[in-house]
Amino acid sequence: MLDYATYVELFNTGDDEEVIRRFYAEDCVMLSASGARHGKQGLREFLAWAHDGVREIIRPQAVLSDDRLLFAEVDMDFHATKHRPDFPFGAMHPGDLLTVKFLASYRFNDQGRIVELKTMVWPPEQGVSKLPRLGPHASQLAAFRAYGAAFSNADFERWPTFYTDDVVFTLHSFGTFEGKQAIIDFYRPVFADIREEVTFESIEASDHHIRATATSRFTALRDAPHCPLGPMRKGDVLLAPVIADYTLRDGLICRIEVTRNGERSFIPATA
Repeated sequence: MLDYATYVELFNTGDDEEVIRRFYAEDCVMLSASGARHGKQGLREFLAWAHDGVREIIRPQAVLSDDRLLFAEVDMDFHATKHRPDFPFGAMHPGDLLTVKFLASYRFNDQGRIVELKTMVWPPEQGVSKLPRLGPHASQLAAFRAYGAAFSNADFERWPTFYTDDVVFTLHSFGTFEGKQAIIDFYRPVFADIREEVTFESIEASDHHIRATATSRFTALRDAPHCPLGPMRKGDVLLAPVIADYTLRDGLICRIEVTRNGERSFIPATA
């Protein structure tokens, strides 16, 4: 039998290589509207392309199986962390989420390894279920990383959508900002001079709270003598380890508190 619950759990970690190693037969084939992929290498190449900057999360809605065949109706969440203009379900930018309903059949051998995977899909966002945006589920954690990517991309159209309108942001070095618009108004002139790239090292999440340890990498896009972090020249880099606490309400961020988590380091621009 195919241990589908374990398959889904592993798939949702994003470790495609381990999924292929543990669950697919050497002579497997994947059949979909876009074509056929043969063998582990064919599947590996397809997933490397499909998951380049996009995290795919399976959310099973109904599963039926017998000794050699399993049918699953799944709502598949796709979270973008990079620009994918060629994504098959539509162009995606960091921070975007698309949900697509799939019907998948898995044929497997006596060892429970998949020998054939067939998929069919509905149009994006048609007839799908939705989770609250952020929280502890694998899809919600992927959404949080997509939020970080949108913020790092200075995409004012996308990262504020993760906030409630009355969000409160406390940045201990600079004060407290009340409301989504106040946060946008703070960052817009800052991001005209510098780019902040956030790398999350660890994330702990519940339905009501997220705590992330992260490093913010500030890079000066041009000479910024009045930068809130201190004067910076074009190309200067400042690394700041932080702890960020996010309070959630209905899956959106309603409070943020950021504190230092060590000493900053400065990398001057090369001449």
